[in-house]
Amino acid sequence: MLSNEDNIRLTRVSRGTPMGELMRRYWQPVLLSAELPEPDCAPVRVRILGEDLIAFRDTNGKIGLVEAYCPHRRAPMFYGRNEECGLRCVYHGWKFDADGNCVDLPTEPTSSKMKDHIKIGAYPTFEKADIVWAYMGPKEDMPAPPDYEWTRAPATHRHITKTYEQCNWLQALEGGLDTAHSSYLHRSKAWAGSAIRERDGAPRLDVDKKDWGYTYVSHRNSGEDGTYVRVYQFVMPWQQMRGGVTKNQQRWDYPKLDGHIWVPIDDEQTWVFNWAHGIDHNTPLPKEHMEKVDTNAGRGPDDYIPGTYIPKRNLSNDYMIDREMQKNVNFTGITGINTQDFALQESMGGSGDGPICDRTGEHLGSTDKAIIAMRNPAGGHPRCGGGQAAARLRTRKPPRRAAVRHIGSAECGLAQRDGLRPAPEVVSGSFHIPVSSL
Repeated sequence: MLSNEDNIRLTRVSRGTPMGELMRRYWQPVLLSAELPEPDCAPVRVRILGEDLIAFRDTNGKIGLVEAYCPHRRAPMFYGRNEECGLRCVYHGWKFDADGNCVDLPTEPTSSKMKDHIKIGAYPTFEKADIVWAYMGPKEDMPAPPDYEWTRAPATHRHITKTYEQCNWLQALEGGLDTAHSSYLHRSKAWAGSAIRERDGAPRLDVDKKDWGYTYVSHRNSGEDGTYVRVYQFVMPWQQMRGGVTKNQQRWDYPKLDGHIWVPIDDEQTWVFNWAHGIDHNTPLPKEHMEKVDTNAGRGPDDYIPGTYIPKRNLSNDYMIDREMQKNVNFTGITGINTQDFALQESMGGSGDGPICDRTGEHLGSTDKAIIAMRNPAGGHPRCGGGQAAARLRTRKPPRRAAVRHIGSAECGLAQRDGLRPAPEVVSGSFHIPVSSL
């Protein structure tokens, strides 16, 4: 369990909080590139880390991410005119470029120097892999833009989606790092006796801690088939990576690596950026196949409320649970792998001051090693963990710089470990794209 103090430290993300300041030392995914489809398109509301912002793509295609309210009289910039390389407030015509500079001040005399001293708050942005990223921390601490292997994959081998989750970011992340639940929560009668994860519901975990987070390995006894091994990565501060190369000891038709990034909207809401990239140069990820994958997860094209990233199956309707389905089809009576995850994560027991999970009442076991290592509150292992890193910021010690720029297949468990090695025919086509070729 966590103390209430540590729970608050890990879950609160507004400016000035330990975790909020830690998050702001990393580039954050803030929206999909498709949400700003063309130059001078309509601006978009963005809320990240408790801050209300406006995103727009200017005439030259540059992305601006600025304060939601005009510095003149605090009128909403959402209604602004996006034209001629700037966003103009429609209240009095003040106009700002993507860097926050005031480029037109029509309410002042032409001789006025006031324009030179007016700015709107703006954050640096970076567009890569169909995602708009933003850096919201001190300029002197700004790291290089993200360069994960999946961000270097070409569009033919890359698939990115986004989903709204109605809970604190830590509840969502912890669900993504918990390997044991997949033996139960996602159980289906159609798989009875054949699903390899159901043969052993008490996996043994090893956590290999790194400066950037950790790799963890779960071992399950699969009887005559030997040992089933799953390998995951946790990359600071909010990313999970996992393999999707094999199924039932055979290579998938479309081998890939998958992951999620859980970006806090605020203390009680989260954006989940879901990514996948093919590992074989010769095997692209067809759109039709990935839509089937998304539909199986509960985030297919028809699973969202139209015009939003909010699932139709959500907390307000108990995820459309079907008790007959629960008796006869699957373990939960809920359709969609990720929808099943959301049902548990969004409904976790909160404390008296709100819906954030109250971790003071937990009783963690041996299958929770990865969660414990991720939390790592002050006084824990020095090499990784959100709590320890947040504590360093709170005490004004410099945060560790995470060496995550080139994490890829080599960090995804493809090397030999404890005598276990994937079959050569499974990984021989591993997908490594030279940066210079993109």
